[in-house]
This record gives sequence, C-alpha cells and structure tokens, in this order.
Amino acid sequence: MLKPPPSNQSKLEMVTLEQLVPKDHLVRKIDQAIDFEFIRDEVAHLYCHNNGRPAIDPVRLFKMMLLGYIFGIKSERQLVKEVEVNMAYRWFLRMTITEKVIDASTLSQNRLRRFNGTDVFERIFTHIIFQAIEKGVVGGKHWFTDSTHLKANANKNKATNERREIKASAYLEMLNADIDVARLRVGKKPFEVKEDAEPKLKNTKVSRTDAESGFMTRNNKPQGFFYLDHRTVDGKCGIILDTFVTPGNVNDSQPYIRRLDATAKRLGFKPKQVGLDAGYFTAPVAESLERREIAGVFGYRRPPRTKNSYKKSKFNYDVNTDTYRCPQGETLIFRTISRDGYRSYSTYASTCLNCLARSNCTKSQTGAKVITRHLYADAIDRANTRRLSEQGKVFYKRRAETVERSFADAKQHHNHRYARFRGVTKVQIQCFLAAMAQNIKKIALWVWALLRFILGKIALLNADFKPYRLHLI
Repeated sequence: MLKPPPSNQSKLEMVTLEQLVPKDHLVRKIDQAIDFEFIRDEVAHLYCHNNGRPAIDPVRLFKMMLLGYIFGIKSERQLVKEVEVNMAYRWFLRMTITEKVIDASTLSQNRLRRFNGTDVFERIFTHIIFQAIEKGVVGGKHWFTDSTHLKANANKNKATNERREIKASAYLEMLNADIDVARLRVGKKPFEVKEDAEPKLKNTKVSRTDAESGFMTRNNKPQGFFYLDHRTVDGKCGIILDTFVTPGNVNDSQPYIRRLDATAKRLGFKPKQVGLDAGYFTAPVAESLERREIAGVFGYRRPPRTKNSYKKSKFNYDVNTDTYRCPQGETLIFRTISRDGYRSYSTYASTCLNCLARSNCTKSQTGAKVITRHLYADAIDRANTRRLSEQGKVFYKRRAETVERSFADAKQHHNHRYARFRGVTKVQIQCFLAAMAQNIKKIALWVWALLRFILGKIALLNADFKPYRLHLI
C-alpha cells in the first residue's frame, strides 16, 4: 500500500554539530593536521585593540577564504551560501548550527582594504610550509619550477597600442661584469657605459580593462591577456614552496634566479638539483645555477633555424686552442667579444672563397665563415650532458609528477584557470590562497595516511600478541 511520506521538516531533534560531520571528511583531516591559530598573531598589528566595533575573528576569516579555494568555490558570494547550508564547513569554522554567516562583502573588504598592500598572505603561506617541514613532508633538496597562465579578466579586443620601454634582462649586470673581465683577459678594452642612451621603446598591446596584465603570444598557447603563475614545487611530496605572479608577456627565465634565491633564504634550504623546462634553458640561468652549486636539468631546446646546411654542431670546438674547426679542416680563430656576451670566431675571407662547400656553409657577402660562442657556453654544454645522462632523464620525468601535476590539480579542482581579480598584487593574493589550499590538502592527507598506517601496525601487533604466564620455580 502506497502512503504519502510524512513531513519531518518541523520535527524537533536533539543533535550536535559533531554528529553531522563524517569522521573521514576532509575538513576533519585538515583540522587535525594544521594549526591555524598562528594567523591571529600574524595579523594583530592590522587591527585596533582599543577602539571600534568587535572585529570578525581573523582565524575564521582566513579559514573561510581557504575553504573557498580548497573546495573550488568560484566566488565569495557562493562561498557564503555554501557555509550557510554545509554543516562540515560550519564545524570547521567553529560556528553553531544557527549562527549567522558573515556577509560576502566582509571577506572582500578585508582582503581589499585591511590586508591589501601587506605581506600577510605570503607570511601565512610560508608558515604553512614550515608546518609541512615539521611533519617531514618537505625534502628541500630537489625542486621543480614551471609557470602556467591565468586568463586575465580582460577582453583581448579592448586594447590599445602603446610605446613602452623594453625592460633590461634580469641578468644584465652579471653579464656586463663578466664581459669586461673577459675583454681585459684577451687584451681588449671594456665597453664604455652609455649613460645618456635613450631607452628602447616598442609597440605593446595594453588592455583597457586590466593594464597590468600582459598580452601573451606563445606557441601552442592561447592568445590574449594573461598572468603567469611561476611555481616552485618540492620533489618529495609536491609541496609548493613559492608562487610568483608576472604579466603574461614576461619570459619564464627572467624572475627565476631571483625567486630561487628568495625561496632558499626564506625557508633556509639549499637545493642540490632543480628541474626546469626548455623555457628556462638560457645561458645566464645555466651559469647562475652552477655558481650556486646547483645541478640544473633542463628540457631540450631546439636550436634556431639557419639557411646553411652546415649547422654549428658540425664545427668542433677545441678548448686548448680556443678555436673551431670546420668540416673541411679549416680553423676559425677568435676575433672579439660582443656587447651581448658572445665570442666571435671566423676564418679569413680568402680561405673560404675557393671552398667547394661554401654554399652549404655560409651566405656571408664577405666570404668569411663566422661562429659565435657565448661566454657561458661551457655551462650550457655541461647542462646538456647532464640532461642526456640516465640520472638526468629520470630526474626530469619527475616534473610531470610534481609541478605539472600541481598546476593540473589547481586548474581542475581549485579554479586556477582564470584570474579572479585585476592587477598583479591582487592576482598574487589569489595564487597564494590557491597554493595554500593545495599545501593544506597534501599535508592533511599525508598525516591521515601516516596515522592510519601507524594504527594498522598497532592493530597487527595486538593481533599477534599472545599472553603467557611466568612460572616461578
């Protein structure tokens, strides 16, 4: 007999919030593994202690922000609605069942006014890493770095062309100093510093909506206004050690060494080996890593195309004589060092004029074959040797399991495909919160798995234990 279901919405029941949250829920694992009470001390200087209305507990405020990133909730308004109905979220925030949830504007205004322009988010991010270190989740010896693009909140068709200054390379000071030393060593004068030189300008596409974003044009990448999130991930468990935001038109190699030094100093680590893709494989980066006694394993970088059939690889370099030898047996001797840090080698014009292979070797009108070699070419050669070794191949494959997986997880589960805010500073906050959310999940799951392993071992020992009697004789 079919009966209509009874209406139980108004039925009074005695229940606690503790009963409504499953024992294996993620928020329970996080609450057990992470101590958030440090947040109150980190932000205490931003609050008035003897005036104004009572403030929202900053620990609850940040935990609520992190909930949105941990569970991939797209907006702060949607986050408030989820907290209103989700008992697990209320339990995690130490709220009662009937307690009113703070308004979404409270979250946004604290983020935009109280915490904006401070390093609070970076300090909290660092403190989470230190908790991971204490629990043994961070190795600190093997690091992997890469970048991913976040679509800016800007229409690529709403832009203007502006003449903007070309920024100098981040490694220009180091390179200029080495060029001066190298020229003095071969008996040539250092280059004069052009102090009155006008800055070089180029046409740059600038968004009218978000002027701080950069117009990205890369192979196999979408075209438009983007930001880049540069991440450094530890090789042991994939904990994110650093996240740094730049406009989408900045080359990956430019901020790398500076962020590597800052991360090592902040965490007190000295990595032994780093894994980087081909976008970081530049001469200054390879040389900078060697000077820090760090083994860099780079991805393969395809050499630039030339019209000549004889590639540079066909010319053998002799370290002892500092010369090149062409496939026909002729010698290319050293000539000079350019402002770009390249050593120039060439033959005499008369040597190549009657060569039968000249058409395959050079299209130079002077007739002389010229080859350039960077001052840091030795570091590049050693990096290539390291990449082709068995250990280097195994280490480079770890990128897919660490930094690439970190980005895939961020995009799939933490809404990291799009920039929620406008401006580098605000997007940096988003990246800190996303990285914190991922680190918190990894730490919690690591601690939970370790605890289950220990409890399983204890249960196994108890099952095998057989009591016995001690007989006194």
